[in-house]
Amino acid sequence: MKENVLGTERVGKLMAKFAIPSIVAMMVSAVYNMADQLFIGNAVGTLGNAATSVAFPLSMLCTSLALMFGIGGASSFNLSMGEGKTEDAPYYVGNAITMLLSVGVLLFVLTEIFLTPMLLGFGSSASVLPLAKQYVSITAIGFPFLIITVGGGHLIRADGSPRMTMICNVSGAVINIILDALFVLVFRWGMVGAAAATIIGQVFSGILAISYLTHYRTVKVEKRHLIPEKSYLLKIMSLGMASFFNQIAMMVVQITVNNLLRYYGAQSAYGEDIPIACAGIVTKVNQLYFSVIIGLSQGSQPIESYNYGAGKFHRVKEAYRLAIMVGGSVSLIAFALFQFFPRQILALFQSGSEEYFTFGIKYFKVFLFFTWLNCMQPITSTFFTSIGKAYKGTFLSLTRQIIFLLPLFLILPEFMGIDGILYAGPIGDVLAFCVAVGMVIREMHHINQLEKTRRGQL
Repeated sequence: MKENVLGTERVGKLMAKFAIPSIVAMMVSAVYNMADQLFIGNAVGTLGNAATSVAFPLSMLCTSLALMFGIGGASSFNLSMGEGKTEDAPYYVGNAITMLLSVGVLLFVLTEIFLTPMLLGFGSSASVLPLAKQYVSITAIGFPFLIITVGGGHLIRADGSPRMTMICNVSGAVINIILDALFVLVFRWGMVGAAAATIIGQVFSGILAISYLTHYRTVKVEKRHLIPEKSYLLKIMSLGMASFFNQIAMMVVQITVNNLLRYYGAQSAYGEDIPIACAGIVTKVNQLYFSVIIGLSQGSQPIESYNYGAGKFHRVKEAYRLAIMVGGSVSLIAFALFQFFPRQILALFQSGSEEYFTFGIKYFKVFLFFTWLNCMQPITSTFFTSIGKAYKGTFLSLTRQIIFLLPLFLILPEFMGIDGILYAGPIGDVLAFCVAVGMVIREMHHINQLEKTRRGQL
C-alpha cells in the first residue's frame, strides 16, 4: 500500500501546499467581514460601522462552531488515517458534516427569536439598535451556509484538496464584494443591501462545499457515517475544543469591550458610538493579519496530525518550526503597518470626525503594540490539538482572551478610564506569549524523548 504523502513529501513543500490555500481562504473570510464595514462606513457612517461591530460577535460564534466540528473532524480523520484505522475515518467526516449543518440551522432560529436582547447584550446603544437589527435579521439566514463553508473547508483540506477550500471561500467573497458595491453604493440599500450581498455569497460558497463533501476522495462517506455517534462526536469535539474556545473567548472579549467602550466612551469626549465603531474596525483589520497566522496553523495541522500518529516526530517538529518562523515574520510586518499607518487604514472605512481618528489611531498603536508576539499562541494551540492533546490546546486558547485580557479589561478602566481598555491589550499579549513558549518547550522535550525511544525500537 502506497504511503500517504503527508508522511513522505518534503515538509516545506507540504506546508506551502496546505498553508497557502488555507491562508488565502482565511484572508478571504476576513475580507468577508471587512467588506460590509467598508461599504457601510462610507455609505451610512459611524452608526453603520457601530452596528456591524455590535453584530460581529454572531459571526464569531458561527466561526467557533464551524472550527469545533471542522478542525475536530479533520484532526480526528488525519490521526485515524495516520494510525491506520481507516474504518473509523469516514465516521469522523460524516459526523462532522451532520453537526455543522445542524448547529447552523439552530443558531439561525435562535438568533431570529432572540435578536433584540442579543444585540443589546452585545453592546448596542439605542441609536445603533435599529440598524443592527436590520442587518442581523437578514445575515442570520446565511449562518448554516457560513458554518458549512468554514467547517467543511477543514474537512476538504484533510482530504488533500486545500485548493478547493480556497475556491469555496474566494468565490463567495468575490460575490459579496461585487454585490456590496452594487447594492450599497449604486442602489443605496444601506444595511439591507450589505446584508443581502453577504448571504448571497455565503449561500454560493456553502453549496460548493456541500457538493465536494458528498464526493469525498480519500474515503467513501456513506449515509451511515452521517448518523451521529457518541464516541466519534466526543473525539471530534475534544480535538476541536481549543479552536472553539479560542473563538468563543474572542467573542466574549468583543462583547465585553463593546459594553465597556459604550460605558466609558459616554464619559469621555468620544461619546458612546465612536469607540465601538473604531474598535470594530481595528478588530477586523487585525483579523486580516491574524488570518495569515490561523491559515499557517491550519496548514500545519494535517502534517502534524498524520506524522505524530505515524511516529515521525522529526516531521512534526519541522512543521511547527516552519509555521512559527513564517508567522513571526508576518507579525513583524503587521506591527509596522499598525504603528506607522493607522490613520490611512481608518480613512478607508469612513471620513470621520477628528475624535474618530484620534481614538482609532490610539487604539491601533496601544492595543496592538505587541502584535509581533501574537503568532505564538494560536500556532502552538493548534499544534497541541493536532497531536491529540486537546486539553493543552484548549487551555492555551483561553490564556490571552479569557485568563488575561478579560480581567484586565474589567480592572484597568477603573483606574484609567477608557484608556485602560487599550492598555489591557499589550499586557495580555505578553503574558499569553510567555505561557505558550513555556508549554511548547516542555512538549518538544517530551517529543524528543519519544523520538529517541522509537529509534531504539527500530
